[in-house]
Amino acid sequence: MDHVETFSEPVTISETVDGPMIDPTAFPQAFPQALRERRARRRLSQLELALRAGTTQRHVSFMESGRSVPGRGMVVRLAESLELPLRERNDLLLAAGFAPAYPQTSLDAPALAPVLTALEHILAGHLPYPAIVVDRHGDIVTTNAAFGWLTEGVSSALVAPPVNAYRLALHPDGMAPRIENFPEWARHVVERLHQESVRNPDERLAALSQELAAYVPRRVTPSDLPADHLGFAVPLHLRTAAGLLRLMTTVTTFATAVDVTIAELKLEAFLPADQETAALLARKA
Repeated sequence: MDHVETFSEPVTISETVDGPMIDPTAFPQAFPQALRERRARRRLSQLELALRAGTTQRHVSFMESGRSVPGRGMVVRLAESLELPLRERNDLLLAAGFAPAYPQTSLDAPALAPVLTALEHILAGHLPYPAIVVDRHGDIVTTNAAFGWLTEGVSSALVAPPVNAYRLALHPDGMAPRIENFPEWARHVVERLHQESVRNPDERLAALSQELAAYVPRRVTPSDLPADHLGFAVPLHLRTAAGLLRLMTTVTTFATAVDVTIAELKLEAFLPADQETAALLARKA
């Protein structure tokens, strides 16, 4: 589960050579369990994790059993080796008794104004193609003007803030009635969310994945895919007043971000899958 550990008793924060540390005796089993769970979710053996982190299998085994207490540097190396999101890296540090290493800044904070400005420029650069920025739960942070072309006729309740992009797309009162290949495209979206919630557990994401799965009529098999299926991606076939759009989605993230909020943002761009769609979007602009 993607959360910060809570404690029923007060905990003491002290300074060590490795940085601020919370008294680990307050929760001695938190780190071993957290490390085992995260390694298991990524299907890594203790030896594989040890090689990645530059340590020994014996040391990993001792840390997972609670026989060895890692320093802050080792916890950071383990988190990096497990390719954990920044939020989970903070959780692992807390479980080991250390203060979080990565800040989580509110989107409306002045410090993030340059980032939001940059995102607006990127979104504008995608015109005339629709593009949006979403947070880790799929809630829309901002969009470009072309995204409105995809949401024609959706229920006003689904576009009331906060707007969830995945619910907007798959809900029966959203874009779903106009998606010609809804079963296969919706299944693609749901499976992507499910895999994300399994890899990086989060209660809200898991609940959203379960909700959206209920909108998908049945599991899609390879024989259900259309003859023009792209193979490397599932295109979105969307009916609009101007004509049929065939779109494929690309996702961009801030790979080098050191702030939790920024690291969790995703820019999703809807690009034309054929010349007819490109021409139609150019005319609409």
